[in-house]
Amino acid sequence: MNVAYHIVGVVAALWIGFSGYSLFSRQQFVVEPLEQYGVPSSWWNPLAFAKSAGALGLVVGFFVPAVGIAAAVGLILYFLGAAATTIRAHSYKTTVFPLLYLAPAAATLALQLAA
Repeated sequence: MNVAYHIVGVVAALWIGFSGYSLFSRQQFVVEPLEQYGVPSSWWNPLAFAKSAGALGLVVGFFVPAVGIAAAVGLILYFLGAAATTIRAHSYKTTVFPLLYLAPAAATLALQLAA
């Protein structure tokens, strides 16, 4: 179980960290949907920071479990909010994307708590 936790945690951290980097660097595939959802551009850096900090927290959680738990819970709440934003914007076909990021964060939390 411990090996699975580390593998899933690293994959989740890399994937979510890449998402944070993509928002910091204003990649079109990230920015365009945010504009369509009506997310103000003044929020983009704080949102990118939250993703990046959460990804880093997942890795720190290997050494300080409380930080990993807090990071995973924060990321789960973040991506639930992102899914709610897509629903509020009536962009139902894109609601799955935040849930795809939520899944490895939730799996990391579950595996950490089970270990």
